[in-house]
Amino acid sequence: MQKQLLGGLSTQEFLRRHWQKRPLLVRGALPGWRGVASREQLLRLAARPDVESRFVRRAGAHWRAEQGPFARLALQRNSTLLVNGVNLHLAAADRLLRAFSFLPQARLDDVMVSWAAPGGGVGPHFDSYDVFLVQATGRRLWRLARTRRWRVVAGAPLRLIEGFAPEEEYLVEPGDLLYLPPGWGHDGVALDDCLTCSVGLRAPQGEELAAAFLDYLHERGLPRARYRDPGLRAARRSAELPRAMIAYTRATLARIRWGRADVERFLGRYLTAPKPHVTFTPPRRPLTPGIFARRLRRQPVALDAKTQMLYRGAHLYVNGEDAGPARGLRALADRRRALVPAARADLIYAWYRAGYLHLERIA
Repeated sequence: MQKQLLGGLSTQEFLRRHWQKRPLLVRGALPGWRGVASREQLLRLAARPDVESRFVRRAGAHWRAEQGPFARLALQRNSTLLVNGVNLHLAAADRLLRAFSFLPQARLDDVMVSWAAPGGGVGPHFDSYDVFLVQATGRRLWRLARTRRWRVVAGAPLRLIEGFAPEEEYLVEPGDLLYLPPGWGHDGVALDDCLTCSVGLRAPQGEELAAAFLDYLHERGLPRARYRDPGLRAARRSAELPRAMIAYTRATLARIRWGRADVERFLGRYLTAPKPHVTFTPPRRPLTPGIFARRLRRQPVALDAKTQMLYRGAHLYVNGEDAGPARGLRALADRRRALVPAARADLIYAWYRAGYLHLERIA
């Protein structure tokens, strides 16, 4: 399926020639493909409070955006419904996301599906991450411009590019795939009623990582001390920062230490942490530990679509937690379905009870 998606290119050839350099259009990447969700399924998802959704309408040069959930929705000309994280709820969308497993799972984010009426779109914009756009039904005209320092329209409800001047145009039809590198300006307008699947990748920004890492260090334990100035003298200039307080602060911060292992463990926890709206559903009638352990000897387990599992060296990370040794579980993390060693039965059972995974039936 990967070669189909890439138009026969090997993954290495795609990464060498196109990755983060310039767009790639693959005609008929998935011939006969009808997408990952029907309109009715999208409407049901958009009505749920645990699903991120938006409704965007255009009137001339003016845009209006509303956040879901939506109890009722009528899609009219020049409007678009966007539903994020469809892969967390529909198996077909999860399969589409996993078709891009030639990329590290740490980079895969989610599948967003848009249902647009004729004239619908979200306006000219750019993303800070790579995106694969797969057309399911209908036709969409994409206008593109290479990356630059974009100016954003002030006061707009969406981050629209001011004075967007396209350099390329592509008319995509069902089964076509369009890859866009980060920073490329793009504006997609529906020519018919159409469904488009957007496979987005994670690209954490520096300030986002720094803030989260500081939280991790705080959780791990920062130096505990309280400022004292026993030799304090009367201040000649009361608003001036005291030299002793600056020296104390500098010495305290210098005591904060971290190394490569801290960075790896932070990143493993950070990249597997579920998004705030994600919840897991435990089994309604869980098996007993004994029955589960016996079945585990011959039945593979499969990760829930919402479960994120990564590893580095000897450490395994699952849904924002350091899960201990990765021994025997790397295949499960890589393939998301595998037979696991009986020695890990207690841990696997705890994940089963939490809804992180399930036993697969034997055909």
